[in-house]
Amino acid sequence: MNTTFLRSACQFCIKNLGQRQKGTSSHKWIQRQHKDPYVKRAREENWRCRSAFKLLEIDDKHKLFTPGQLVIDIGAAPGSWTQVACRRTNAAGSDAKLPKGKVISIDLLPIVRVPGAQIIDCTDFTSLECQDKIIELSAGKKADVILSDMAPNASGIKTFDGRILVSLVSKVLKFSVNQLAVNGTVLVKLWHGAGCDELEQVMDKLFDSVKLVKPQASRDDSREIYYLCQKFKGLENSEDNNKI
Repeated sequence: MNTTFLRSACQFCIKNLGQRQKGTSSHKWIQRQHKDPYVKRAREENWRCRSAFKLLEIDDKHKLFTPGQLVIDIGAAPGSWTQVACRRTNAAGSDAKLPKGKVISIDLLPIVRVPGAQIIDCTDFTSLECQDKIIELSAGKKADVILSDMAPNASGIKTFDGRILVSLVSKVLKFSVNQLAVNGTVLVKLWHGAGCDELEQVMDKLFDSVKLVKPQASRDDSREIYYLCQKFKGLENSEDNNKI
């Protein structure tokens, strides 16, 4: 048999199989979006995406936000969590009778302007330049709430992707040690799996209260979980910081 023909035929089959799988996956995603009640509500209520309802639910139950707070939103694109934080801290100053909050939003991707938010987009949160910019915008104030809905680009290898996310969240916690007010709150997303237990042990040392939460708006088939860390204890010296 002609080996060149066989190789070409195999490559053709693999290419077309990948295209069919991609097409099938896209079709399923479109169907799921069409049927998802949170997607419909997000459009009706002018939230940028359905994830707004996750934060709304967590805040309604656990009282993260109050007017006048400084909130840092990491991994913010497209901006639905920023919208929630701005609304609930009065960052846009829409209610003149309430203290005006401040929301600083960061992402590698572009973020369309959100009224009341100061945006650092197309920037890597883990870089010192980005963190220095956050501190500059904070104007000497420690954050009351730090949010992280970050996620790495998925490779398809769950353990590998989970480890990368654990590493990112550990950097959020290390940043929080110096930039979070005493009694402040951190809410971070993780994918259930390797490294989560070790990270939870670190959280327990830093906060009086650590809860594992999964809002109803999280899809049933999603591995995502949220750690809600409240009542930051504060640290006395940088030596403790190096333990994270």
